[in-house]
Amino acid sequence: MVSPAMARWLQRRLQARGLVPRMSETERIALAAGDVWVDGDLFSGRLRLDKLLDEPYPELSPQEIAFLDGPVQELCDMVDDWRLWRERRLPRIVWNHLREHGFFGLNIPPEYGGLGFSALGQSTVFGKLTSRSLALSALVVIPNSVGPAELLLEYGTEQQKHRLLPRLASGEEIPCFALTEPEAGSDAAALQSEGIVYRGAKDELLLRLNWSKRYITLAPVATLLGLAFQLRDPENLLGRGVEPGITCALVPTTQPGVEVGRRHDPLGVPFPNGPTVGSDVVVPIDAIIGGAEGAGRGWRMLMETLAGGRAVSLPAQATAGAKAAARAVGAYAAVRRQFGQPLGRFDGVREPLARIAGRAYAMEAARVFTCGAVDAGRRPAVVSALVKYRLTELARQVVNDGMDVLGGAGICLGPRNLLGQGYIAAPIGVTVEGANILHRTLVVFGQGALRSSPWPGRLLAAAAEGRVGRLLAALAGHVGHLAASALRALWLGLSRGRLVRAPGELARYGRRLVWATALFATLADWALVRLGGRLKGHGALNGRFADALSWSYLGLATLRRFGAEGEQQKDLAVARWAMEECLARVQEALEGVLANFPGRFAGALLRGPCRWWLRLSPLGKPPADALGNDAAQALLAPGAARDRLTAWSWVGSSGALAELEEAFSLAVAVRPLVDQLRQAVRDGALPPRPVLAMIQEAVTAGLLTAAEGALLHEAEAARKRATEADSFSLEEYLGRFAQTRDELPPKASSAG
Repeated sequence: MVSPAMARWLQRRLQARGLVPRMSETERIALAAGDVWVDGDLFSGRLRLDKLLDEPYPELSPQEIAFLDGPVQELCDMVDDWRLWRERRLPRIVWNHLREHGFFGLNIPPEYGGLGFSALGQSTVFGKLTSRSLALSALVVIPNSVGPAELLLEYGTEQQKHRLLPRLASGEEIPCFALTEPEAGSDAAALQSEGIVYRGAKDELLLRLNWSKRYITLAPVATLLGLAFQLRDPENLLGRGVEPGITCALVPTTQPGVEVGRRHDPLGVPFPNGPTVGSDVVVPIDAIIGGAEGAGRGWRMLMETLAGGRAVSLPAQATAGAKAAARAVGAYAAVRRQFGQPLGRFDGVREPLARIAGRAYAMEAARVFTCGAVDAGRRPAVVSALVKYRLTELARQVVNDGMDVLGGAGICLGPRNLLGQGYIAAPIGVTVEGANILHRTLVVFGQGALRSSPWPGRLLAAAAEGRVGRLLAALAGHVGHLAASALRALWLGLSRGRLVRAPGELARYGRRLVWATALFATLADWALVRLGGRLKGHGALNGRFADALSWSYLGLATLRRFGAEGEQQKDLAVARWAMEECLARVQEALEGVLANFPGRFAGALLRGPCRWWLRLSPLGKPPADALGNDAAQALLAPGAARDRLTAWSWVGSSGALAELEEAFSLAVAVRPLVDQLRQAVRDGALPPRPVLAMIQEAVTAGLLTAAEGALLHEAEAARKRATEADSFSLEEYLGRFAQTRDELPPKASSAG
């Protein structure tokens, strides 16, 4: 039996050498939040494809499909996104539709008046709205995401649930959640807002709140403010000490001292976002979520709800943006001509089209796969941070590629521009719900390494308890796991994964993915053994590990999607392209880890021979041009493959997108006729002129029938309409931001 003094000495020595990190209580809570899911398999280095490819891949319920085809489609049709950008607010009819059809209660169970949709159902609704208008989707995402309703469902008292959830579901209350402060952004635990517990004149317990928050979506129009603050109880009236800690409460914005209404302007995207200030706001103690029992539990509440909720909202918006871009850009490339040919026939254009198609496929795979975990009752903390970070980054890259293809049609804003506003808004998803730099360099690998890896969590627990025997056993187990992972990675590397059992047409990519995760686990274990707690300070190295982990997860999700959808042959080229990019990106990330690993001796071994061996025997290489051409074809022709790739994207019956869709269908139908005319020009049967000018001559010469000429004329007229650019008179240009008189609905009464 080791004495307590010896235990403390050993713990201090391990901390001094950096093998056991020092952690604050808020860090411990964040680390413990949520569940370990497939991230545990990725960190173990023993990826079992047979098990993971049987993980839930959910489907929408009939009720959810009816809602998407009905109220959601109607809502998208009634919103004019260009008008919304000019007038900066939604018409009253849109607010009424949102309330009438329950858009504010998607996640609230029917017993409280909500729709009780699954995570997949909510995600798909968010996505379809995003494909029409990001500003519109924000109004629906926030009430159904991490905020008052979610917190009440998980932690509220029965009285709070029955009083507030029906009002939230019906839209009588418009909620927001105020966390970010001028001095507490990514470091959200550094809150300075405070609430003081005191006894009122009638001997009741009250809270006096003071806060200053910013970047709060829906704050300018909210009637119910969710608030995170530091709770102080000088007289220990709650029996939890004088500093219970971070607490969450619900405050009606009609309460004296509450200031809302001022607005930020997030890159011009017209959704309500702004600061809120509270000065000596007095509320009863039962304003705390969970009542007095919830005092000091706010940080745990937020971390646990984020562990699942972050997997739903922003990944849905990012994926929807990529799918909408894929649909519009592919059609435009088939319709728009340069040098007498559709843009889609040029290899230089097919290259970004392949990236758009492949990434949209992988993003949708990750979205659905992750929602399946949430619907199965899991809260995959590491995976939710991973998909938020990776999918919002990919959305930004997809929209950049789309803008390159659209050219002038992408940079001239107006009602016909199908991508410009998404391009402007792309950094918003990258920034909110935890900046991607934070996720990449600290959360994804840092939390995953300590939570999902088999031994570090036990090491931390033993160190915290001062259990020397357990601590030494955990150290020995960690070193043993490192040795086993290294041998497995070596064996898989020498065999190039060929001995791994993997199902389906993408089996070779599955085998490479197993090999990749073994190598990742080996390097992750070595980093933890070599650097320990000091790894927290190596943000760039953490980021490369996070890149490898996130691309591995996208590869796994892509395998799952292709199998779950019946291995559709028309999707094979896109799925192969996505898998090859995933593996190439893992290769790139792990090369970066090896090239930058610190240390004089072991580091030199990794930077030199190990790095060169990985280059000589790579996990993957970027997709070849021939495969890219095949993948791009999925966007250049109407059909089931294009529809699956862009499923649940909004397409209206009128407007610029509808005109483009019509022109696209006609352009594909008349393509053989256009090629026939081009051949006639090469043969000297027709003079070289624009297609429209050749039609009548071709009909007269018998090269086209009258019906073919009429169809070609219709297609050319549709093509011209679809490729027109917006222009404005001086008065229209200067008056683009004129205010509308259609005011917002009056605010609901106090929830108190």
